[in-house]
Amino acid sequence: MRVHVDRDMCQGHSRCLATYPELFDIDDEGTAFVVVEKIPPEWEDRVHNAIANCPERAIHVVKESP
Repeated sequence: MRVHVDRDMCQGHSRCLATYPELFDIDDEGTAFVVVEKIPPEWEDRVHNAIANCPERAIHVVKESP
């Protein structure tokens, strides 16, 4: 699983970073980004929780090619 934060949608609430600092960070402009290239299967529930708790719905799962 891969995850992406849409920079245009992110408003810098930082809920993702506060909840899962092992997955997200904030750049100098206050925009979140993903720090893990490929999410381990045991962290997938964290990703789905971060998606559900993002007020701007800026976090998305990226479909991978087979």
